[in-house]
Amino acid sequence: MAQQVLTEFKEHELSWTKADDILTNANSLQSKFIALQILEALIQTKWKILPDNQRNGIKNFVVEVILRTASTEESLRQNRVYVNKLNLILVQILKQEWPHNWPTFIPEIIQTSRTNLSLCENNMSILKLLSEEVFDYSAEQMTQAKTKNLKSQMCGEFSSIYNLCTEILQKAVQPSLIHATLETLLRFLSWIPFGFIFETDLINNLCTRFLQPSVTRNVTIKCLTEIGGLEGGSEYKEQYVTLFTLAITGLREILGDLSKIEEEWDEYDTEHQDFIQNVAMFLTGFLSSHLRLVEASAPRDVVLQAHQYLLRISQVDEREMFKVCLEYWNVLVRGLYEDGRNSSFNTPSALLNLGSANNGSGGNGLSADLRRQMYSTTLTGVRYVMISRMARPEEVLVVENDEGEIVREFIKETDTITLYKAQRECLIYLTHLDPKDMEEIMIEKLGRQMDGSEWSWSNLNKLCWAIGSISGSMSEDQERKVLVLIIKDLLSLCELKRGKDNKAVVASNIMYVVGQYPRFLKAHWKFLKTVANKLFEFMHELHEGVRDMACDTFVTIAQKCRRHFIAQQPGEPCPFVEEIIATAPSITSDLEPQQVNRFCEAVGYLISAQLNTQAQTQLIEGLMRPSNDVWDRLVQQASGNINILEDLNIVKQLGNVLRTNVSACGAVGKGFISQIGRIYIDMLGLYKAVSEIISSCVARDGESVTRHANVRAMRSIKKEALRLVDTYVKHCDGEIAAINENMVPPLLEAVLADYAQNVPPARDAEVLKTVATITNVLGGLMTDKIPIIFESLFESTMNMIKQDFTEYPEHRLAVYHLLRTINQKCFNATLNLPPTQFQFMVMSIMWGFKHTLRDVADLGLTIALDMINNFNISDRAISDAFFQTYFVDLLNEIIVVLTDNDHKSSFRLQCMVLARMIHLVESNQITAPLFDASLSDNANMNNSLFIRRSLANLLTSAFANLSQRQIEVFVEGLFNFNDDFEKFRNHVRDFLIQTKEFAGDNADLYLEETENEIQKTKLKEKELAMQIPGMVKPSDMEEDD
Repeated sequence: MAQQVLTEFKEHELSWTKADDILTNANSLQSKFIALQILEALIQTKWKILPDNQRNGIKNFVVEVILRTASTEESLRQNRVYVNKLNLILVQILKQEWPHNWPTFIPEIIQTSRTNLSLCENNMSILKLLSEEVFDYSAEQMTQAKTKNLKSQMCGEFSSIYNLCTEILQKAVQPSLIHATLETLLRFLSWIPFGFIFETDLINNLCTRFLQPSVTRNVTIKCLTEIGGLEGGSEYKEQYVTLFTLAITGLREILGDLSKIEEEWDEYDTEHQDFIQNVAMFLTGFLSSHLRLVEASAPRDVVLQAHQYLLRISQVDEREMFKVCLEYWNVLVRGLYEDGRNSSFNTPSALLNLGSANNGSGGNGLSADLRRQMYSTTLTGVRYVMISRMARPEEVLVVENDEGEIVREFIKETDTITLYKAQRECLIYLTHLDPKDMEEIMIEKLGRQMDGSEWSWSNLNKLCWAIGSISGSMSEDQERKVLVLIIKDLLSLCELKRGKDNKAVVASNIMYVVGQYPRFLKAHWKFLKTVANKLFEFMHELHEGVRDMACDTFVTIAQKCRRHFIAQQPGEPCPFVEEIIATAPSITSDLEPQQVNRFCEAVGYLISAQLNTQAQTQLIEGLMRPSNDVWDRLVQQASGNINILEDLNIVKQLGNVLRTNVSACGAVGKGFISQIGRIYIDMLGLYKAVSEIISSCVARDGESVTRHANVRAMRSIKKEALRLVDTYVKHCDGEIAAINENMVPPLLEAVLADYAQNVPPARDAEVLKTVATITNVLGGLMTDKIPIIFESLFESTMNMIKQDFTEYPEHRLAVYHLLRTINQKCFNATLNLPPTQFQFMVMSIMWGFKHTLRDVADLGLTIALDMINNFNISDRAISDAFFQTYFVDLLNEIIVVLTDNDHKSSFRLQCMVLARMIHLVESNQITAPLFDASLSDNANMNNSLFIRRSLANLLTSAFANLSQRQIEVFVEGLFNFNDDFEKFRNHVRDFLIQTKEFAGDNADLYLEETENEIQKTKLKEKELAMQIPGMVKPSDMEEDD
């Protein structure tokens, strides 16, 4: 009850009028915070509609409370959290009032700072918050015009703020005030004019006065990091070098040489650990931006000392700090590699020209050879660190858990995979820079595994992960020599070690390493055959993870070396694939059903390399013979007695056979039609039979029976049958006429009526997915089948999901994928739908983009856009009828989701649909009237004016806090910018921020920019990787044989 009363009070439209009484008289801090929350909501949503006297009254009251509460050091300490909230309220007011209605704010805050030390300290906090709001968070909380205005004002008045900060740093002795001033200065450094940084004593003061004392060293190193990251221009080169030299000199006095940091790290207090992490940030940031400058101008011992610090810090078992260091190591080794690649002096004769400006340095700093020599010792250390800290690749399935047990991994760690990719990139560059050194280090560390001096699961794992990661980065001769030695040692180690877990670890590492070197395997058939036989041996190991990994590695090798298994190799009686198929029952005798499927997938890849159709058919027949024997036997039994399908064991066997077919089909491709043709009719008959059994179970025992094990197993038969069709159609490679004639009619007969008649929990989303795949591949050939598909699948599914936005998520996504495919491939078929069905479809599309699930909402919007474009190019009578009936409703629904806080993630597509609709109106492509022309009020009306008025009325009723003029400007902008999407989107974004409906996190409004930036980065990285031997993983490379 108390909570309900409190909520009602906070939501009352006049509750803010009581805030001053609460803040003045309440003794409870919680009560004061409630009052501040009410004030904050008022400022964010209704400030513009308050009269001037009320706005001024609130502003003056908040300032008065801050001055009173922060006037003494004791009060400031006791009420720190309360004062921080008051400061935030004041900054919210400033964003509304400054500078136009409060031009004297900066002079006032500077004046009060000189009257009282405590006020001065708090004012520093206010200025820091203001800087963050204007320069860090403004993009998502203020319009572009307001942001530009505030930034301009802040820069214009900064000299007086800087003078205050300088005065405090020179004269103050109170540690908390100095710290607060440095924290404020830290927020300023990213945007203030460079002259305040580089043409004053700021850098010298930071390095010589504030870096040493423990109370200020952390914030000081952060300031230096911020300065080091600035692009100050060539005129400030000397100042950058001075900063770096002074900072390293200061760090030497504080840190020493860090030689024991790895052992002593856990003994450091939190503050010192934070300082070392901040040092890592400073060094990596500064060196990433200015490495060439300090190489050329700073003392060499200073540069090497900085790298030595980073090397020591990299050894600490602290993942986040290691990732910071790793990022810089990648910058360094990539730069050294590109230097050498671009140099025309890649031979020993280059040493004769070390002083030449053209020797791989581009006339800027040290030559490529000198740089490699300078960092050679450092890079050797980096190689050791990378190997000792190597993250686990995603291919490795056998892991050591927190209890020290060797187990099968089931969940991929995204962070670990990302770290592995970064380390792999670093190791590849390191190998290119000095392959001999990398080889010697790896052989040395493997020798210590063999003699037991460094034996441990972890050490062997990390070494082998590192060995596997550098595939392709050595010359073929060196790779052959190193790999033969490594594999022999690992095989010996496998024989030497006793115990299930030890063997599992060694076996997993052998499989990982060989799976990463397909180039070597292709070039050495006998070794490839030996590896394959070793994998078949591992498939009998007791450890489940080893068997899984053996199957996965076989798939990897089969994909990359498939032609070598198909060809008849010298000295072999037959192609090895035939031997594998002949002995498959023996090889797979200890495998679980899902592992057998992986094995069959691998053999399927081998068979796909056989280009002779007759030979390929014989291989498929041989591979599938064990499965077909089981299938024939069970189908024959079922045809004699349908009740055996209620036997859970038999149903599972049938499901496994179908899964095996799916796995093999995806690998073999269109040649698998010979096998599908063999079982297709029986499979559809089985589909119908289990459907009838499931329906009778539901009729007898209710919908809850769909959760029983035997019913779930029968449903798996239906799903796998559909997946088999889906898989084949995706790989049919142009055989669409045969599919349309022979496969589709019996399939639709079996599944459509069954789906429609089943209770919702018994309907399989695979039906929708398979029909969508068939429609996508067959295109116009499916036009005559669309009406029955709509009647059987679409309507029944929409009735399942229309009660809410969350139930049946798989069906929800699948039905909209199907609808989109129909709109794209068979649009004309939708024109022939009965009016009620067509209206149902349009309403369903609008229901789709109302979803808060982004995938479904985006599909709904995409379908709407496709549909609008399709109708626009249709016969004019058809398009006129559609737009007259649905245009206004579609427009209203788009505006609803566009202005709804829960739908921000689909902002880009919402804008695209809205811009397209307005463009059609403004360019007169919609000729039929969208309004009721018979009304007298519409005598002089046109579509453009009507839509403008409709939008204005809709927005006026939705946003009472906006003036009529704001809405008119927004609507006019929609029409002015409709053919320039960038301007249109920014205009809508500014309006949404104005509405204050989006107070808070607005990052989703910038989702497109973020996603585009990520995509560009990935593309750039891929283009670069393609140019560097070994950088693209073997599993990601296109087939070359």
